[in-house]
Amino acid sequence: MSKLITIERHFLEQQKYFPDAPGEVTDLLNDVAFAAKLVRREVVRAGLVDILGFAGSTNVQGEEVKKLDLFANEKIISAIGQHGRFAVMGSEENDGIIIPPQNETGSYALLFDPLDGSSNIDVNVSVGTIFSIYRLKASEPGNASLDDCLQHGSEQVAAGYVIYGSSVVMVYTTGHGVHGFTFDPTIGEFLLSHENIVTPKRGKYYSINEGSYQQFNEETKKYLDYIKEEDPATGRPYSTRYIGSLVADFHRNLLTGGVFVYPPTKTHKQGKLRLMYEANPLAFICEQAGGRATDGRNRILDIQPLSLHQRTPLYIGSEDDVIVAEEFEQGVR
Repeated sequence: MSKLITIERHFLEQQKYFPDAPGEVTDLLNDVAFAAKLVRREVVRAGLVDILGFAGSTNVQGEEVKKLDLFANEKIISAIGQHGRFAVMGSEENDGIIIPPQNETGSYALLFDPLDGSSNIDVNVSVGTIFSIYRLKASEPGNASLDDCLQHGSEQVAAGYVIYGSSVVMVYTTGHGVHGFTFDPTIGEFLLSHENIVTPKRGKYYSINEGSYQQFNEETKKYLDYIKEEDPATGRPYSTRYIGSLVADFHRNLLTGGVFVYPPTKTHKQGKLRLMYEANPLAFICEQAGGRATDGRNRILDIQPLSLHQRTPLYIGSEDDVIVAEEFEQGVR
């Protein structure tokens, strides 16, 4: 790396894209980056403290909650809510909206998945934090409501994720390209490592939970058969890469090219991933990097959300690969 650019400096450079809100978006992103550092501190030493395993409760989706889920959720709410820049927040771990105690001047909404892929934490597999930021619609600061969270993904001001793996990487966009930063623990800073990420038009990997094959519809099964066929002209067969942590699978495909598919199933006819906490922020990032994200029929960022925990199928990644997956889902092929 020939030049050292901190994430704070990069945030400042992004201010030029928000002349009507100088400094505001920078402060918001700095809050998120600080919260990510707190979560990272515990993730990397999770096996040394009593923070692994289940907490003995379930979240709003009926899933068993890990201790680290609760820790990450509490730390993010605490670290971000105290500054008053967000008037309202929504978390995958909370049933309803969260109104921070210092919300009188906040003009933005934050939606986040505090620890995506947490079922893998006990076996040291990469996990991550996903976030998205919206400007309040019509509510006055101090009077934010659920409606301020239920906006189209296309209205996001910023979105990003932090992946806690062999290194800790934060990737974000404000609608002007996608940039990645790697955390240097020796100085406690995120440094620019992936500038202007552009995902390949076509990849060579596909990511799907094939253990659910019998749960898939016939269109999805045909797609899987197709992508495994040998055809050098189209680069098939593709290699499967599936970690089971959405943020980790997405990050790999974003950099190397490929497609992530979580289709509707017999038991989850509306899909399983969360529109607001997972699909929307990753779709915003993917499109900014030249990729594509749909529910198999509709652009993810155009879907009108009806609830905080709304679910959706997700086809996301390299544009050409997603188009092929969509064609099978729609019965065109």
